[in-house]
Amino acid sequence: MAKRSKARELAMQMLFMVDMNPNVDDDTVLGMIQERIDDKELQKFSWSLFSGTIRHRDELDQQIQNAAKNWSLKRMAPTDRNLLRLGAFELYHLDTPNSVVIDEAIKLAKKFGAENSSAFINGILDNLNREVAIESTPSTPQPPSAEELT
Repeated sequence: MAKRSKARELAMQMLFMVDMNPNVDDDTVLGMIQERIDDKELQKFSWSLFSGTIRHRDELDQQIQNAAKNWSLKRMAPTDRNLLRLGAFELYHLDTPNSVVIDEAIKLAKKFGAENSSAFINGILDNLNREVAIESTPSTPQPPSAEELT
């Protein structure tokens, strides 16, 4: 398994744990990351994924909710919900190539999710990816109005 993939997997597991047990504190999560990953840079990466997703969770949940037509976050399997949060965080807040983010999320969904999780994750992250592309596309300058020319 690629090093960053392992860091993502651990971040997703920590997100799942906190989702199921909100009383788990940051020190416990950080300790678990440090215990399971030896490389300091990968520890930082995994922690940044976890803590960034937690910090932006309300915003991410809203974006996911908008992209997941006819699905509420509460109805989603906890694994799927947290994979979507992690993927959305990485799409919106990090410079990881979008295709890598989606591919990694699909791999994790196949490993940890239900039979249809990978297709579900792919569809919603693809919708979010289109939204990210629209938001990052520079707007075309409008020609000056007649009043501005005179």
